[in-house]
Amino acid sequence: MAINLQKGQRVDLTKGNPGLSKIMVGLGWDPVQQKGGGLLGSLFGGGGAASVDCDASVIMLGENDKVLQNSDVIYFGNLKSKDGSIQHSGDNLTGAGDGDDEQIHVDLSRVPAPIQKLVFVVNIYDAVKRKQHFGLIQNAFIRIVNPNSGSSLIHYNLTDDYSGTTSLIVGELYRHGQEWKFAAVGTGTSAGSLGEVVKTFS
Repeated sequence: MAINLQKGQRVDLTKGNPGLSKIMVGLGWDPVQQKGGGLLGSLFGGGGAASVDCDASVIMLGENDKVLQNSDVIYFGNLKSKDGSIQHSGDNLTGAGDGDDEQIHVDLSRVPAPIQKLVFVVNIYDAVKRKQHFGLIQNAFIRIVNPNSGSSLIHYNLTDDYSGTTSLIVGELYRHGQEWKFAAVGTGTSAGSLGEVVKTFS
């Protein structure tokens, strides 16, 4: 059974799952179903939510929560970390359908020793230009799965009202001694792009 987390909660990931070294992190979201259509609907954003393009990313951080090099940001334009420990499934443009919209595979045993934390971010592509925000998205979640057994280990639904925010810090994996822990973060920010989010860790 997966552990269901609330915002701000932390849980031991590897300590409670001996031998766990590879995980799949699934991130999902749905476009809000807009009511109404026609001229008024299109003028006031009706039906426009389906074209919100959300992107999941991982930021690898060293000591003091700093990005050590540009290649430590894994996203649709850089699908694999240099060391091979992180692999991104690729871009999903719509969020339509059930289940994960984007998946990130992490081999914890291969994450380089200087990397202390993996931050999982979802942002809206071109949010400012398109005048889009996370109020147009619902049912956002992050889950962690053991790919060897297929069992869900952790599930966290983001239930806050994120209207007006353009990026979400969803959760983070971080080292605790020899173990890895997971924190449910769920913080919305006004960063207009992944690059702006990364700058906050530079």
